[in-house]
Amino acid sequence: MLRLYTHPACLQHDPGAGQAESPARLRAVLQALDHDRFVMIDRIEAPRASREELLRVHDAAYVDRILSSAPASGTFRLDEDTLMSPASAEAALRAAGAAVAAVDAVMTGHTGHAFCAVRPPGHHATADKAMGFCLFNNIAVAAAHAVAAHGLKRVAIADFDVHHGNGTQDIFAAEPRVLFVSSHESPLYPGTGHEDEQGVGNIVNAPLSPGDGSYEFRELWDGLLLPRLHAFKPQLVLVSAGFDAHRDDPLANLRLSCEDFAWITERLVALAHAHAGGRLVSSLEGGYNLSALAASASAHVAALLD
Repeated sequence: MLRLYTHPACLQHDPGAGQAESPARLRAVLQALDHDRFVMIDRIEAPRASREELLRVHDAAYVDRILSSAPASGTFRLDEDTLMSPASAEAALRAAGAAVAAVDAVMTGHTGHAFCAVRPPGHHATADKAMGFCLFNNIAVAAAHAVAAHGLKRVAIADFDVHHGNGTQDIFAAEPRVLFVSSHESPLYPGTGHEDEQGVGNIVNAPLSPGDGSYEFRELWDGLLLPRLHAFKPQLVLVSAGFDAHRDDPLANLRLSCEDFAWITERLVALAHAHAGGRLVSSLEGGYNLSALAASASAHVAALLD
């Protein structure tokens, strides 16, 4: 069984013309999932994250800043890449709330897997800084909720976005109950994710070089990241599902295909079934070529269904 969490507000967050992280991204994903083979998906309107849920990973002053910075019209720039429109605060609350609700659903047995088709993305947002199109760190909010509300002692986050999830790493660098593993292109924005960044032994970074493709990606996951995940024996698997490592993506230089995203999803599902009672929550991160994003997200969700 699979639940899909989304909300119309996530389409109304509009950073403005010329921005790579646009409403068209989510629209492309949702249209791709509006297909007969996905008819059995349980589609749920994402709730808002509560202040308590956000404060588990973000500073209070930062939460207040995000919630008060949405302009009455036009856009407000938080940094070079990260802008807010009138609907952005609501979208950010729904995106984080989707991840929390998805964790609750898998932990209570209402579904086995969940996919959060939301934006803005989250994995670059630190405890006190918006960056890289991200406002709240959705997957970090989900992990902290799993620990605090469900008492989990081993939560794994697998991030295969082409950009390193610096915010997620920073938030959990001193938290041994959360294992963060990441494959990403390096050198590339945001310039973090080196192999010697290990937290308290709970951070595993596997950089890929520009031009690397399926062989290198699968070798890193099979040889390093998946073994570390299995050794951790997570009680819940969370996925930062970015599809910008696709060969057609304009913001990076890896050469993955839709089949590679299906492959890693299948292995993460197997990980969840081996150790976590099948419990897996995935949240959309990057992906900026619309056709590649739509096809990759479809492959990911199909693997979650299977």
